[in-house]
Formats: sequence, structure tokens, C-alpha cells
Amino acid sequence: MSVDSQRGGELLKRAVHRNGALSRDGMLEHLFTWAFKGLVYPQIWEDPEVDLEALAIGSDCHVVAIASGGCNILSYLTADPGRITAVDLNRAHVALSRLKLVAAQHLPSWPAFYRFFGEADDKANVAAYWRFLAPRLDAASRAYWEGRGLLGLGRRRVTLFARNFYRHGLLGHFLSAGYWAARLYGVDLRQALRARTLAEQRRFFDSALAPLFDKKLVRWATSSRMSLYGLGIPPAQYDTLAAAADGHVATVLRARVERLACGFSLADNYFAWQAFGRAYADDADGPLPPYLRRDHFEAVRTRADRVEVLHRSLTDYLESRPARSIDRYVLLDAQDWMTDDQLNTLWQQITRTARPGARVIFRTAAAPSLLPGRVAPDTLACWHYDDATSQALTARDRSAIYGGFHLYIRQG
Repeated sequence: MSVDSQRGGELLKRAVHRNGALSRDGMLEHLFTWAFKGLVYPQIWEDPEVDLEALAIGSDCHVVAIASGGCNILSYLTADPGRITAVDLNRAHVALSRLKLVAAQHLPSWPAFYRFFGEADDKANVAAYWRFLAPRLDAASRAYWEGRGLLGLGRRRVTLFARNFYRHGLLGHFLSAGYWAARLYGVDLRQALRARTLAEQRRFFDSALAPLFDKKLVRWATSSRMSLYGLGIPPAQYDTLAAAADGHVATVLRARVERLACGFSLADNYFAWQAFGRAYADDADGPLPPYLRRDHFEAVRTRADRVEVLHRSLTDYLESRPARSIDRYVLLDAQDWMTDDQLNTLWQQITRTARPGARVIFRTAAAPSLLPGRVAPDTLACWHYDDATSQALTARDRSAIYGGFHLYIRQG
């Protein structure tokens, strides 16, 4: 293991571990950090169009974001920012984000780019990797993609793009497990994608999907904190979800799946295609993340050199930056993992580095913002919480898996 990987692992442990290693909760936390060392999100599950509206990115903006699967940082390029810094504790996410950036710049065409990350299921992608991408990737990313799985066995990781990349990683395996659990009860989740109207989507949910959440196997499986590791949800975040549903996480999942299945037209919601079909729509003109769309390809290609991707924590990066130097912050749901001390340290650095009018967005498992009562009042006093916009964008977030979307704007 490289020094960089060891350091990333230690940072992840500090972010997640709250209990003694020999306690039950401590062992669950250690299991989560072990699972999180590999690929978690082949696709990021935050709606980038909601992000872009809230962020209101200008051409002079320096955006700092958690990278995750890289989809959103590339999608932000469509807004023509001055600079994006993406950070992540997970080396697989760093390698994936860097691969996407190099691919946008050096694959010969949009069809080749779409085949690689849209279809992600063709042997030609592996050949394209060796010809166009490998010579231009940094050493750490090459080591990841050309490396093999557990114990150095199996095929090289880059071959995932010849085997439906979206069925891999913790999220891909979680969705596959849901698919096969549904099949045990006679439900083919792919049938959801045949609906042509919202009314048909509602009928499929009510008749086929909703009853699954009352099955004993489903309720038993979701009663374990480990059950949601595939969504990247650590034990502390699981507890937040459970508390919001009187201990029954299956009830929360039912509501979130209902919104995903019924709240948005399938013609516009690529998250639903991934959830129920484990792939994007067959037609490249179907719903896609902004960075994958044909009409955005040239903008993403020409602006990709404005992005740097770093294997480090967000707080660590902010501590290295001068005061009043950053315009936009994207925290995803990382704060749900944090202790009060970690939250306060993070927000002290955000407040120090933020320019007047800077914007911070994040999501939470539960509906309310988690900052009041946990972050020091004198720090929060520097920020305006845009409640109306937060509620409106929560309702429009097509990923549908979060309880709340939140927007804070720097005052003064």
C-alpha cells in the first residue's frame, strides 16, 4: 500500500470512527472504513442541476467540492467556473475523477467518451484506455486502474468499463442486491422503466414496489446498520435515518424509493434508470448527467484543465488556503458523518476562507439542517440560511435519496 493510500485511510478513520475499536459500534465503524477504501460510487447520487442552480457559479468562481465519483465536478464545468478543486479521502474516487478528466481531454470524440462512461460496457473501452488515457494519467491513478482487486487477484480494474461499470462498487452491488431481492418476490425492477407517464409510474410503485418494504426479509435486512453501507452510509448516519422513522429504516427507504419512482418523469431522471435498470437509458439521447451529454462535451473538454483533484480531506485543504479566497463549497452529505468537533473545525475554515457572498451547499439524511445547535453560534452568525431555496431544491432533487438540500450564503 502506498503512503498516499495509508494517509487517506487514516483520514477516513478520523472522519468515521467515534467509538472504541472493541465495542460493537466501533467494529461496525471499522468494517465501514474497510469497505469504503474501494470504489463506492460509480455514479454520484446528488443532482448536479440542483447544485448548479444553488451555486450560481460565475466565471471568476473558485469552487471547492468533494469529488465522489466525479460526475458533478465535470458537470459544474458547464457553468464556466474559473477553477475547481475536488478533494476526496477515497483513492478510488480520486482515480475515477482524474480518469474522467483525462478522458474528456484526450478521447477522440464524444461517442468514444459516451461509450466509456455512458455505456461503460464495451471491450473497446479497455483498448481506448491503453491507447489514449494511460500515457496521460498520473502515476497513482494508473496504479489504481491497472491494479487488480483483493489480494492482487482477478482482472485489472480498468476492465470494469467492459463489464458494465455501474454494476460495480459498493453502490452497484447494493443496487444489484436490491434487484435480486425483488426478483425473489416476483418483481422485475426493470419493468418500472416501461412506464410512459407519471400515472403509470405510480401504479407500478403501488402494485409492485411498495409491498416489498413490508416483507419480513426486507425489514430484517434493513434493520442492520451494515445494510446501507452500499449507499455509503456509515453507522452514525444510519442512526439518524432510523431516529427519523421510529427505528424502522425500511420506512425511510420506502418513502425515498417512492419519490424516485413517482416524483419525476423517467424521461428526465437518469437516477431512476440507474436504480431500476443499473444502466443509463439505451438511447444516448435519454436522460444523462450534464457532463455526458453531447451538447456539453466541447465545454467539458476545453475546461477540464481547470480542475485539480486531490487525495486529502476538505478541512485539511481549506487550512492550506488564504483567507477570503474561495467562492463555492460543495460538501455532499459528508457532515452527517462528523462529530461536533469536526463540524466546528470545518466551518471555522469555511468561514475563514469564504469570500463575501460565498455559497455552501450540502445534503442531509434527515430533513433539517444539522448545523444549528452543533456549530458555534458566532460562526453560524456569519451565514444566511436560504430556507426557501433549500426547500424548493430539496423537492426538485431527482436523486430522491436525501431528506434535505441546504444552501448557506456568506454575509458581510
